[in-house]
Parts: sequence; C-alpha cells; structure tokens
Amino acid sequence: MEIPLFPLHTVLCPGIVLPLHIFEERYRAMTRRCLDSGEPFGVVLIRDGREIGTARTATLAGVGAFAEIRQAGRYPDGRFDLLAAATGRFAIESVDAQTEPYLLAEVTPLDDEVGDEPRAERLAAAAIRRFVRYLDLMRARDGETTEVLDIRVEIESQQDDGPDRVPGRPEMEGLEGEGTSPEATPDLHIPDDPTVLSYLLSGIVQVELPRRQALLEAETTVERLEGLVSLLERELVLLTRRLRYFTPDPALLGGPRRS
Repeated sequence: MEIPLFPLHTVLCPGIVLPLHIFEERYRAMTRRCLDSGEPFGVVLIRDGREIGTARTATLAGVGAFAEIRQAGRYPDGRFDLLAAATGRFAIESVDAQTEPYLLAEVTPLDDEVGDEPRAERLAAAAIRRFVRYLDLMRARDGETTEVLDIRVEIESQQDDGPDRVPGRPEMEGLEGEGTSPEATPDLHIPDDPTVLSYLLSGIVQVELPRRQALLEAETTVERLEGLVSLLERELVLLTRRLRYFTPDPALLGGPRRS
C-alpha cells in the first residue's frame, strides 16, 4: 500500500498520540490529503541527516508507524495543529520523492507476533513492576528539577458510551507530570494484553532513539518485552543514583536546519 511519509527525529509506537504543528507547505498538503481521504500517514525516524522529507539528504529507518489523525485544528493561514495516533507498524519497501512535494512510500503492514505466550505474560508482569518503580523514581526530590513527562496514549474505552463518546472509538488519556506514580495518575490504565503493553511502555520510557527504534522493530512481543525489562533495569540503576543519559537534540547537530 502507498502512504505519505512524515520523517521526524522521533520514534512513534502504536498506542501513542503525537501532537504536531504543521507549518511547511508540503506537509500542509499531506495533511489536507489525509483529512480528505481518511487515510493515515507514516511517521518514520530520520536516522541521519537534518533535512526532513527529502530522501537525498536524510537516511530513514526501515520500520515506522501508521498515524491516523484524531483531531485537527486549522489556522487562517493554513497551518494545522494535529493529534495523530499510532495504530500499527509498517516496513518501507520503496520511497517516491518525485510525485508529490512530500515523500510517498510503498509499505507493508507488519503483523504483531507474540512468540511464547506464557513467557510474554511473565515478562509483561516483570515490566509492569519495574515501570511502577521507574515512575516513582522519576519524581523530583527536594531541590531537584526534572523533565515533565507529558505523553498521551490511546486506549479502547472500557466505560459505557456517554453522550460525548462514539461507541467503539478509542479514547485518549494522558500521562504527565514530573515523574508521577500510577496513584498520582489515576487516568492511566495498564493494559492486560502483553503486545499492547509492550508498545505502550516502549513509547513512554525515556530512552535513546536508536533503542526505541529497536523496540519498535522487535519481531515478537517477547523480544520487545525482553528489551524493555533490560532497559528499565538500566534506568532504575541510573535513577537510583540520580543519573540520566545525555542525548543531544539531533535537530541542533551541525547548526540550525534550513527552512
């Protein structure tokens, strides 16, 4: 299938909601196309390079996420504010940089293979235990300042459909605050499905982009959860010592990006 591509210096995982401010004309055109047709666009990591949207100057990851527009606000000058939810993964087969002002890609949707189901359940439980501790350690202590963890996720509503809800439509909820715990964020629901959980945690835990991309590309849920447990154990060691990894902003490497 063919979809528009939106290359970014980020990794989007299924279940995560991405806010976007669309100002470049090529992506305004892409947004209008997706709004008119209802089709998704693809978010894919720029592995190397600073020019977004040109295959000649940027190296793209081979696996990305389908993004469906959930909310769209348009400014009088044509800019957009979007909330786009990742709904699944795809592998890029080929890229067309000529037909449209934005990239088009021929992609193959990727199925989610669980692997060993009993092991997936055990790993999911282990990941949840470590994640609860991770959230607790992310909270600022006296005299500290921390980054605000502001992440929106999309879940299937388990509540009765009210007057403002569309039956069967996913609902968005937030996880935000300076490293909050589940008790402090009652709206965050931990999914029972190991695959859904694996994507959710992959999108929430603050790790380097190559590591998050590796989690996205994992061939099975078991493989992804194994990676998550290992990463969370690393993060717990760092946070216990009040240490964090340093990752420079890719957009600032080599000077400002040309518009």
